[in-house]
Amino acid sequence: MRILITGSAGLVGSSLVRIFEQSNDEIFAATRNEADLFSLSETKALLAEANPDVIVNAAAKVGGIYANNTERTDFIFHNLKINMNLLEASIPYKNLKFINLGSSCIYPLNAPNPISEESLMEGKLEPTNSPYAMAKLTAIEIGRAIKNEHGIDIINLMPTNLYGPNDNFSELGSHVIPALIYRMHLAKQNKEKVFKVWGTGTPKREFLHVDDLAAAIKHIIKENIEDDLINIGSSEEISILELVNLISEIINYEGEIILDPSKPDGNPRKLLDSSKINSLGWKAQINLRKGLKEVYNWYVQND
Repeated sequence: MRILITGSAGLVGSSLVRIFEQSNDEIFAATRNEADLFSLSETKALLAEANPDVIVNAAAKVGGIYANNTERTDFIFHNLKINMNLLEASIPYKNLKFINLGSSCIYPLNAPNPISEESLMEGKLEPTNSPYAMAKLTAIEIGRAIKNEHGIDIINLMPTNLYGPNDNFSELGSHVIPALIYRMHLAKQNKEKVFKVWGTGTPKREFLHVDDLAAAIKHIIKENIEDDLINIGSSEEISILELVNLISEIINYEGEIILDPSKPDGNPRKLLDSSKINSLGWKAQINLRKGLKEVYNWYVQND
């Protein structure tokens, strides 16, 4: 197959390239150097050049609570432009399979846990990342419209919180795991005696190694799975404070952990119901402790 992977230099895209390079498929790894996905004409030209059998859209603007809440305009505009242009450009390719990557944040704030695919659009969004979530929800609706009208096989995957190599490791622009690794590694180097953590530490989260997501995508493509909306999660749940303590153990940071309840927690609990993808033959293989050790070692070697 000819597989076009957008956002191929990012967290998800680079993992997909590694996974698919082990197969006999022809991979087109697209970054911003190959096409500006904010431009419909450049996006159309990219698809014309690649002439793909499969598109996996891993291009997105992503970040943690702080970035989502302070760059709200960019998060909705950037993600809308990318998804709208790729989906519109795909319309002439009638035999195409399009894997559209969303996020678990599309589900309502008060959705019952574990969150099933049926919870889509059943309530209000978590306010700190609602612009990003709205962009991803819009992509789902556009994809469904194109699928119904033009017959293109568009599959919307909703992964849980991801982590892995090639992530964005920074203090304020990152998701929780790379932000904690970045800050705690620096605190260890500087021999800081106190490490502050946003929020109460009580929210529970589920994390998935990006290579598990890439394996799930490969499984969906190879098995020709056609379900419209599929959750991808590890089914392994941990509180933020437990996560901080685990990372502290892995990094060997010996300072005191201090919680700051004046900062936002975000959603109090977010665990996906991954029974559908599990029933289709895929399950996560990388447990959190092992994955975090590997990612921290990668970060130290690439810092």
